[in-house]
Parts: sequence; structure tokens; C-alpha cells
Amino acid sequence: MAISPEKVLHDYLIKSSLKLTTAESCTGGLISHRITDIPGSSEYFVGGFVAYSYEAKVALLGVSWETLNTKGAVSRETVLEMAHGAMHALNADIALSVSGIAGPGGGTPQKPVGFTWIGLVTQKGEWARNFIWDGDREQNKRYSCDAALQLVLDYLEGKLT
Repeated sequence: MAISPEKVLHDYLIKSSLKLTTAESCTGGLISHRITDIPGSSEYFVGGFVAYSYEAKVALLGVSWETLNTKGAVSRETVLEMAHGAMHALNADIALSVSGIAGPGGGTPQKPVGFTWIGLVTQKGEWARNFIWDGDREQNKRYSCDAALQLVLDYLEGKLT
């Protein structure tokens, strides 16, 4: 049986003493849920935000109205602002963010259902990845969660440049 990404993440973060926070939109707290399913996660997971609306992204995470109005909630710029806001708010070393269109509605030709951005911010830099999932709402949320956890693992394993 394969080891879950959240368990691998747990082992890395325990050894490194780094603190992690999340800023979630389309996943609705699923990333935080999976992280906290691992016993001992309080050693490195300082907390997270579920900022679903524009207002919550602005109030909780400091995302700018200009970014939301010009780039949209599902954009590279927004997920990086979300991550920076979470990192600053909770004084974390690593901030992970996600915003996407889980479906079944809400898609456009430019941003179809499944369109998702995942952001990662650390003291060493910032990264963002874009995906277009092809599942139903539940699957798209799960795919986004898996990809987000993998992005943190890629960072901890030195795979991001």
C-alpha cells in the first residue's frame, strides 16, 4: 500500500521543523482536513483559511480587489496573494493555496470547469501550477488536494527551481 502524500509531508515537516499554513477556496478545507488526519500534525500545521468568496479572500488573506477584478479568483496572481496572506497572518514558513472551478457549473471558455491554480510561497520563493481536471466536483476537489500536497513535497524534496 502506498504511503499517502500527507504522511510523507508529515515526515518531512517533523524533521525540518518548518511550519505550514493553507489558504483554500475550491477545496473547502479538504487539504487542511487531510493534513490534520495525521497524528502529530499540530507540530507543523499552524492553521488554515477557507476563503471561498471574493470578500473572504480580501478580508482574511489580503488579496487585492484589483487582482480579483482584473485576473479573477482563479488565477496565478490570486493564489500567490492568498498564500502570501496566509503566510503573513500565521507566521508560517510554507503557505499553500488553491483556487479553482470545481463544477459542475461556473466554467467559461477561458476557465472551464476543472480549471485550477495552486500556489506555494516560502522564504525561498513562490511557485504556481495550473491544472484542468476532468472529473466531477468531488473528484476535482480531490485532484486539487493531491496536486497541492505534491507541490509542497516537490519543494521539500528540492525539485522546484
